Amino acid sequence: MVLTTIDSAAYNAMQAPQGPVHINCAFREPLDHSNQNWSFDCLRGLDRWFRNDEPYTRYLEMKMVSAFGNYSCSVIEVQDIIKKAKQGLLLVGAIHKEDDMWAVALLARQLSWPVAADILSGLRMRKVLNSFPGFDKSILFIDQIDQILLSDSVKSWINPDVIVQIGSRITSKRMEMFLESCFPSSYILIDTHPCRHDPSHVVTHRIQTSVADFAASLCQCNLERKTSRWKDILMVLNSAVSQEIMFHVHAEFLLTEPYVAHVIGEALYGDAAMFVGNSMVIRDLNMFGKGWLDHTTNGDNMMMHNIPDFIGATVSGNRGASGIDGLLSTAIGFAVGSNKHVCCVVGDVSFLHDTNGLSLLNQRAQRKPMTVIVINNHGGAIFSLLPVAKTASPQILQKYFYTSHDISISKLCDAHRVKHFLVQTKAELHDTLVKTHAEHLDCVVEVENQIDENANFHRTISMFVDNTATHYLEYLLGDLYSSTTSDLDRMYNTKIHAIEYMLYRIQLSAPRTSGISDSSCFHEGFILKLRMDDNIVGFGEVAPIEIHQEDIIDVEEQLRFLFHRVKDCELDVVPLLRGSFSNWIWTSIGIPPSSVFPSVKCGLEMAILNLLASQRKCRLSEILTGSNPLLRDQSLVEYNQNSSAGIHICALLDSDGTPMEVALAVTKLVDEGFTTVKLKVGRRASPAEDAAVIQKIREVVGYKINIRADANRKWTYKQAIEFGSRVKSLCLQYIEEPVSSVHDLIKFCENSGLPVALDESIDNLKGGPIQKLHQFVHPGIVAVVIKPSVVGGFENAAHIAKWAHMHDKMAIISSAYESSVGLATYIQFAYYVDRQHDLISRLKRYDSCGTVAHGFGTYQWLTEDVSEQKLKILVPPLGDGMGASVEDAHGYLHHLNINDEKIEKTYSEEKLNSYSIQVDGDHFSYVVKVQEAGDCTNDKVVLFLHGFLGTSEDWTPMMKALSPSARVIAVDLPGHGESQILQRDDENFNQISLTIQSVADLLLKLICNITDGEVVVVGYSMGARIALQMILNENHKISGAVLISGSPGLRHEASRRRRTAIDKSRAQFLLTYGLECFIKTWYSGKMWTSLREHPQFDSLVRTRRKHSNITDLSKVLADSSIGRQKSLWEDLKHLEKPVLIVAGEKDVKFKEIAERMCSETREYGEREADCRSNQELCEMIVVPESGHAVHVENPLPLVRALRKFLVRLHQP
Repeated sequence: MVLTTIDSAAYNAMQAPQGPVHINCAFREPLDHSNQNWSFDCLRGLDRWFRNDEPYTRYLEMKMVSAFGNYSCSVIEVQDIIKKAKQGLLLVGAIHKEDDMWAVALLARQLSWPVAADILSGLRMRKVLNSFPGFDKSILFIDQIDQILLSDSVKSWINPDVIVQIGSRITSKRMEMFLESCFPSSYILIDTHPCRHDPSHVVTHRIQTSVADFAASLCQCNLERKTSRWKDILMVLNSAVSQEIMFHVHAEFLLTEPYVAHVIGEALYGDAAMFVGNSMVIRDLNMFGKGWLDHTTNGDNMMMHNIPDFIGATVSGNRGASGIDGLLSTAIGFAVGSNKHVCCVVGDVSFLHDTNGLSLLNQRAQRKPMTVIVINNHGGAIFSLLPVAKTASPQILQKYFYTSHDISISKLCDAHRVKHFLVQTKAELHDTLVKTHAEHLDCVVEVENQIDENANFHRTISMFVDNTATHYLEYLLGDLYSSTTSDLDRMYNTKIHAIEYMLYRIQLSAPRTSGISDSSCFHEGFILKLRMDDNIVGFGEVAPIEIHQEDIIDVEEQLRFLFHRVKDCELDVVPLLRGSFSNWIWTSIGIPPSSVFPSVKCGLEMAILNLLASQRKCRLSEILTGSNPLLRDQSLVEYNQNSSAGIHICALLDSDGTPMEVALAVTKLVDEGFTTVKLKVGRRASPAEDAAVIQKIREVVGYKINIRADANRKWTYKQAIEFGSRVKSLCLQYIEEPVSSVHDLIKFCENSGLPVALDESIDNLKGGPIQKLHQFVHPGIVAVVIKPSVVGGFENAAHIAKWAHMHDKMAIISSAYESSVGLATYIQFAYYVDRQHDLISRLKRYDSCGTVAHGFGTYQWLTEDVSEQKLKILVPPLGDGMGASVEDAHGYLHHLNINDEKIEKTYSEEKLNSYSIQVDGDHFSYVVKVQEAGDCTNDKVVLFLHGFLGTSEDWTPMMKALSPSARVIAVDLPGHGESQILQRDDENFNQISLTIQSVADLLLKLICNITDGEVVVVGYSMGARIALQMILNENHKISGAVLISGSPGLRHEASRRRRTAIDKSRAQFLLTYGLECFIKTWYSGKMWTSLREHPQFDSLVRTRRKHSNITDLSKVLADSSIGRQKSLWEDLKHLEKPVLIVAGEKDVKFKEIAERMCSETREYGEREADCRSNQELCEMIVVPESGHAVHVENPLPLVRALRKFLVRLHQP
């Protein structure tokens, strides 16, 4: 520190004008109570400086000699350092100009380094320009770098070799200390200001220049974009810590200061800016602020994927200038100068030091409205988080540090006639921010909090973040935990090389107890098998039952579609990291995760988790739990008590029969070793009869076991209360879902006194479940029963379980009659959930709720199984109840051998049959490339027609999904793909007509060659117009049509002439400038906004470049123009065959067209005295999360709708 301070002063003193150097020796750091001995370590890395006469820091100026970038040798040296960097880190300090923010974004993209942005950089909170923030990996923001560094393991691992800092000093003290530890790495500081912003005193190169000039110099270097495992690990750590912070700020019911910091960006509407106060406020925003903020864009004519997908949110402050004095007045001046709506966030002490600023606020001169948010914890909360809080008594802290006050902020605002809002809950904060924006007025929003609660919550988050970062680093490094950087790139290559599913059918000992099943004693499901190289295999299971919304046919349909996309995918899934699996589904498979059925999502995730465990040659439970040091002692205790790690299991009883028969059945279960039994109730004539059963069990068995009752929402509130009053003294562990409504459930908790468990209430929590779970924080709710196959997989299940543990509730993992494949995986997952509970209990320092028995009693129903080997479920030698060993569960999956006798069919990969057919038209012949799948004898035949620039390949996944239900055929339309137009007379090429009508006629001839029966035509965009023309031709060969993003044409002649001219011009552009240039122009239109955001957009564009005959393609564009097509609006009245009209939710134009088509078709039908229902004749669906290209953007709902349409068509 002394060295580089004097070094900088000496350098400046020797520049013009020269002068003396005055040295002040500072006292110890304020409030630092520790005594440290001087160490020679501070001289580490100074050898180079000792050996020469140059200053320690190189002070450079970026002098560009010419427009071609001829730089001085010293600057070239810096460029070489950056070129050679293997682990470069871009650090962005305080910058204030929007142009500089843009330049930093371009620099970050050029460097391809991780970016750590300070809260005052304007890049810490970014406004998103597309629907999927963060998926563009070209710029990796490590927003949580401050919190990541809480982990000592991460801190010692990161070790960047080059650091480039843009802008002035940074906020984070932890980051400053980390930079000191990086010494002697190259540290390059770029700023226009000549002053030294180097609190860590480790800068090796100081360049005084603008960000734009520095970025321009690097752009001329042709830097190689390097892929780096180090960078990928940082990305995962940032995501993991971000999710951990998000979980805690939302899971905590109270309104906390970290929550305010996390969501305050929502107040930055439009081009609003933020002014942030000092002390704890700026630190909280830097630590907990949300990196990605929603921002609306109209998407007009811009290729969004070619520019940064965000804009910076301007954040300013007065840090280091005058402490906490005058912050409100400064913020008002900032609002005047910036001419923006300003959200000012300050602490209460800062606010009270400038109450005269309220008079300025009241003047409202030459500025836009301001929202002043005051974090009022009645004192200086920052001191509660400093080391002094650990040693000083509460009385000393209160008297000398906290500066407690009882001043009314509301009355101060009244005195200055400024609008005041007091918020004490999360909902009030949200509503107030919306209200202040809508009313366009100056106001003060007071957020009330308490110092002790705030300090405890900060410490809780820090402990969990430290644990999370350490755990995921350990998982990502695996055996390479202490290896060098070069070893990282040799880590696991996880590509799925083969995939198959097996449909099984096994015997059950009795009908399922789910309450809706028939008397069948058979159970069906699918075993999934994923394979990598080296015979690494992972198994999963999908077995929907009555409680699922999907059935076995729905599931197989999705599996066939997904299998086509999953094969050869890179598997960059991090187990149980919130959002990792869903992100993989979106980025690698190109499917919105919400469209995948919960049971399918669970089964696929199960197979992937087991595949990753197999790859690492360890148990799944080891991957999930890791070697957490906070749990090692507990694990040792458990291993001493039990021969192996394991879980307890709750027995399941249908409770049919007389009370005595049920009591004897429970006695038998107790004799087998069960200590917890769940009974199904709500199926008898009255709650009194159910209560009598439980009474009899207690009389026969006593109180040595836990009894759970499950009503499956069968009772009214009155019936539930009656049951509760009769069993109140019988010590139920809980009653599960006694009533159907949340309101009645909470009322039952308050009035019955019985403990309650959730089950069905959590089954349909879409999106972020944590906010929706807040309604269940009532202490009377003591448990949450979680079925992974119903809630959508292990990520979601772990998230819900964590919420339950944080609120001191039991998290019970439950099966849904899966085979032993599913049970063996659930057992290891349940073990992880129990260990997480131990961790949370320790960190939050409250007593555990004791041993939890998980809901795997369905294993008793398995008379048969999918393998000959048996999953061991028994009472361990030193155990205290029926359970399952993690080691046995792992061994079952590791040695799994499927019994072929229980397999109905197996599916691995379906090859499409490809061939060509020649169809003759007027003046030419059309050689059609045809692709076909499914049983060629199936009388259900579907013909798929692609849109302009598409090919038959567009339909491949959908064809494979539907092939069990129909014979599916796709063709390359004229001018597209591998189809050919054969001219009979070259001189008459212009006489060839490729209008919608002529193409429809050709396809009708083709259909006659393919099948003797009727065909359902499915068309997209241009293909939809052809399909509509075909079904209106009154041809007996067409039984129905599905029109995706189609139109009947333009009603008015003037519109048709204008469109004809436009498409003729486009066709000429295609001929003149070529396909590559045309495609870029074509997909820049507003209609393709949502498609451009799709992760497989670039891949789709590559397929569009494969058309071989541009002449034919341009003729199709001109001839099939919607301007040349006859308007079919009036012809809709003649529609006699059923039509399904499909539009994307985001495709406003074609959604309106679809609605009008459906409305007019039904209106015509009502006028006709036809026995056929007009409702059946025309049906419309809107596919969510998709735009114009529905079949690309969200195909799974479309597949399901197509199959159901086919079923209705063929119903007698």
